[in-house]
Amino acid sequence: MLANPVKRILPLIQSLFLALFFGLMLNGCAIFGAPTELDETKGWQADKIYDAGESSMIDKDYDKALKYFQILESRFPHGKYATQAQLEIIYANYKKSDPVSTIAAADRFIKLHPNHPNIDYAYYLKALATFNERGIIEKATAQEISDRDPKSLKQSFAALKELTERFPKSRYYKDATQRMVYLVNTLSQHEMHVARYYMKRQAYLAALNRAKYVLEYYPNSISVEEALVVSISAYDYMDLQDLKEDTLRVLKTNYPQNPMVTGKVSEDEKVWWKFWESLY
Repeated sequence: MLANPVKRILPLIQSLFLALFFGLMLNGCAIFGAPTELDETKGWQADKIYDAGESSMIDKDYDKALKYFQILESRFPHGKYATQAQLEIIYANYKKSDPVSTIAAADRFIKLHPNHPNIDYAYYLKALATFNERGIIEKATAQEISDRDPKSLKQSFAALKELTERFPKSRYYKDATQRMVYLVNTLSQHEMHVARYYMKRQAYLAALNRAKYVLEYYPNSISVEEALVVSISAYDYMDLQDLKEDTLRVLKTNYPQNPMVTGKVSEDEKVWWKFWESLY
């Protein structure tokens, strides 16, 4: 006698139901979405959120600090803490070594608050974001010079120049001018590094153009002496004796102790750049 069909199917249905139930329990997030992250700042006043952000800054947890300051600005956009939070966002991004976000946040603050008493701080951080800092008194090697990005250095210089011109009484003025001197020297060194490259490959006109660029645009830089030496050598190789003698007189007048002036340089065509590099 055949068993009751219902009794045979019922256990199968129950098994399928249990499997489906546990499957839904285990994979509920796939159906209902990821669980909503709890907002610990719910119900907090602006000052409490700001203090939390400041504490995170002290702990150097800049991602968490940014989160607090962004929540603060979003939730209380017109309060006094919102403006300060915008400044903190610039600084937090700077400390994270995120120049793109730093510059974007600084530009936004400058646009929103052109007359803010701390507007110079926004300009200052904007400049620092692209400043390739290696130490003001550091003697760089040729390889380190070639590693620098002239474009970013020029952008940083422009931002620092804008700061010093717009806010000559700013607390950041002195530091900005020191960094500008460093940037000018670095840019001039970069040009001379390229000039040496051309000289070694006997591309004398290209080397001369680099040296002349330094003399014209970086006349107060530490690379002027070398630019004169390269110019004299390039003129000599191109058999432009009048220009060579004119430039040599300038070198004698301003750098009387230069080896090329004192006659301590060998006549070998390669030695001039070897002795110069030995001075670094």
